[in-house]
Amino acid sequence: MVEARQKIYPRSVRGSLTNWRWLMVGLTQLVFYGLPWLTWGGRQSVLFDLGTRRFYVFDLVLYPQDFVYLTLLLVISALSLFLFTAVAGRLWCGFACPQTVYTEIFLWVERRFEGDRSARMRRDARGFAPDRLIRKTAKHLVWLLIGLWTGLTFVGYFTPIRDLLAHLMQANLGSWEIFWTFFYGLATYGNAGFLRELVCKHMCPYARFQSAMFDQDTLIVTYDRARGEPRGARSRQADLAQSALGACIDCSLCVQVCPTGIDIREGLQYECISCGACADVCDSVMDKMAYPRGLVRFSTQNAMQNQWTSAQTWQRVLRPRVLVYAVILLSLVVAVGISLALRKPFKVDVERDRGVMARVVNAGYVENVYRLQIMNATERAQSYRLSAHGMPGLVLMSGDTHAIGATLAQTLPARLQIPPGTSSPGVYEVFFEIEAIESGQRIREKTTFVVPR
Repeated sequence: MVEARQKIYPRSVRGSLTNWRWLMVGLTQLVFYGLPWLTWGGRQSVLFDLGTRRFYVFDLVLYPQDFVYLTLLLVISALSLFLFTAVAGRLWCGFACPQTVYTEIFLWVERRFEGDRSARMRRDARGFAPDRLIRKTAKHLVWLLIGLWTGLTFVGYFTPIRDLLAHLMQANLGSWEIFWTFFYGLATYGNAGFLRELVCKHMCPYARFQSAMFDQDTLIVTYDRARGEPRGARSRQADLAQSALGACIDCSLCVQVCPTGIDIREGLQYECISCGACADVCDSVMDKMAYPRGLVRFSTQNAMQNQWTSAQTWQRVLRPRVLVYAVILLSLVVAVGISLALRKPFKVDVERDRGVMARVVNAGYVENVYRLQIMNATERAQSYRLSAHGMPGLVLMSGDTHAIGATLAQTLPARLQIPPGTSSPGVYEVFFEIEAIESGQRIREKTTFVVPR
């Protein structure tokens, strides 16, 4: 028989880790909501234009041919995940994961309308009441507005957001834009407003395979059992040194603030997202009891068992496995950066014209016909000079200079000829050289020249 889900009412908490979490909420949402509105060179700074198959990232203009960079980005993300998890466990989940970020925002809205934990529990226990209905209706309306604005922003990365907003005002949105705005908006509303911890506990694969990346020297939120046990209630005036109890007063506040509803005192659990709320609230309790802070803190299992100092703990955190991940990741990031810096601002594809075979033309000259596709990857019109090399007497008969507009691709016919009698029948390697006149950069492409019998 499946046990019914018990609704979790996370208690609000203050502390340094909570401040860091809200700082990350602010930074991530500033980037997400702000980037589409930032202009760069007269256009949207970050835009994945699927219609024209161009991806704009500040100065970069990427094309489907640059798919290798997406692959490298995914590899870098995977290595970053391995490195980050080996060092600090699920710290990403607790501070920067979109699910956590939007749950924090939605909980903040909930507290504004319905009060903190005890007030929400009392109202829900009373059942239907006009005051409760008004508060919940207002809360859900704000949630929906946040969700829909989030969906609109998401679509704004694929359609210029200013045009998107103008079309929205005119009720003139395209069908795919409407679908994804509502899909992403309602997904945000449902995940952050209702599913909350269920996403972290049952839907996120990271929670399941994190144990493969953890070890005894991974920083996690831990309860100092040696110092805290045996737990028990006592007055503030009680002398801890004269008591048979540990530092934990069994107030259960660490459970009340936990967004996934676990008890950190039971040890490492896959549901823990390392948000540190329990550490903040425990420190506040320790302050009230005049006990040292850190009964619940970020530490490692080895450090807790061996009572290591902070220096000893960090010495083991920066272990060979972590250093290897860091070196590989840094090398890959540097390599991608160098590749982007040296990337040619235009691309060239050369293929033989299949509709025209090698042929003998006027005065016995042998001619081959090609099609050159030149892609201007810059946001300014460029001029290109063509030349050909590789055989005695090889001449480019078509025009040698061509202008191509900004971010456009153009297919150009090219005819190569050799004088009669300069080469015996066969297949020869030749090269087209394409030079960007403004920048002086060149690309050399190999092809073949056929001399018929």
